[in-house]
Order: sequence, then C-alpha cells, then structure tokens
Amino acid sequence: MTKLSVNLNKFATLRNARGGNNPDLVKAAIDAQQFGAEGITVHPRPDERHIRYADVRDIKNVITTEFNIEGNCREQKFIDLVLENKPNQVTLVPDAEGQLTSDHGWDTITHKDYLVDMISVFHKAGIRTSIFCDPDPQMVEGAAATGTDRIELYTEGYARLFASGQKEAAIAPYVAAATRASELGLGINAGHDLDLHNLHYFIQHIPQTLEVSIGHALICDALYLGYENTVQLYKRQLMQ
Repeated sequence: MTKLSVNLNKFATLRNARGGNNPDLVKAAIDAQQFGAEGITVHPRPDERHIRYADVRDIKNVITTEFNIEGNCREQKFIDLVLENKPNQVTLVPDAEGQLTSDHGWDTITHKDYLVDMISVFHKAGIRTSIFCDPDPQMVEGAAATGTDRIELYTEGYARLFASGQKEAAIAPYVAAATRASELGLGINAGHDLDLHNLHYFIQHIPQTLEVSIGHALICDALYLGYENTVQLYKRQLMQ
C-alpha cells in the first residue's frame, strides 16, 4: 500500500506567526506517526519562514518512521543539513530563492550533469534520492539517467483539472509518466495539492505509487476534522 508522509511545514507556519513553540513541531511529528503516518516530510527554506533548520534536527532525533527532507540542493546550507541528519530520503526540488511554494519539476535533461553530481553526494552518505518531476515521460527518462532512486510527480496540474471535473484528462499524463518510470526501474512518489477528494482516484490509476507527501490540505482538514481523524482519513484514501 502507498505510504503517507505528513508534511509539517504548515504547523511551522502557524507557530512562527505568533512566536513561541505552539504548535510544537516535535509533538506534531510524534503524533503523526502515532496516528498512523508512515513518514514525516519537511521542506526547509533559506529564510526559515516555516520549518527551521533546528526543527529538522529536533524531529530527526525523535521520530522512528521514515524521514524525508525536501529542498533546493543548490543551497549549500541545505546540502549540509541533509548530510548532517541523514534522512531516509532527500527530495530535490528546483525552487528559486524566496519562492512561495514549489511550482515545477526539474528540467532533468538540461540539468542532468548537475543532478548526477548531487545524487552521488547523497548516495555516498547512504541517503535515498528522489527528484521532483513534471508528468512528462522525457523528464522521467532524464531523471532515470541521473541515477536517482525515485521521482516525485508534481501533482498540482492533476489536482487543478480534477477539481474542474476533468478527471480523465487530469490523470492521463501522470499515468504515462508513471508507466515510463516503472519501465525504467524508478520508484514513484507524488505530492502537491493532493487531498481527500482527489487522492483515491490518483492511487487507483497509479497503484505503484510508493509514497505521497501531503501537508497543506491535510492540516487544513485537521482544523475541522481533528488531526488524528484526518491522518486516518487520508490513509483510507490510499487503500486500493
């Protein structure tokens, strides 16, 4: 079954808005895994506007589930943080500095040599790698050529079309990309704007998905439904 990794960034956004340590990121991570999540995801950015670098260290020290650190590997500070904490997985995202949220995958053809070098750095440290990737078979082929273990399909386009009622059009490019990834021996993750409405349909059509990383929608739902209940509701959507 597909694993659920809870992204804690929005917990950190709420904490930072007021100062202090409420909500407590460490407790949020521990609770997520106790509620059934199989992974914890964080995406630190240079300005530390949500996840702080200290949060990464604190969370790594207490969780027993999988740990996924996302971020821009063009930032030396990010590379150093990942190598220091040795998560189960690092997801390489081509964010620009100051970017509000991730909005595109890597051009794995143009940046192949760079990605090869970076993936080698993380592999030498025993860290599984994943490349944030648009649903384009050519980009998937480029990702495979870098030596990465997995890709993470960027699913905003899927979510947008799904919400407009165009389910078949929404899923088609993702099925094509996932099929090519499987043919090339790549593991498949997915994330961005997946929610309780569109998640099950995605998994039904791409059952080989190994992991979904969900934060914003899950935490918004938790405000109404409760954190523990929401984690369980998302896990049910992953049942095929």
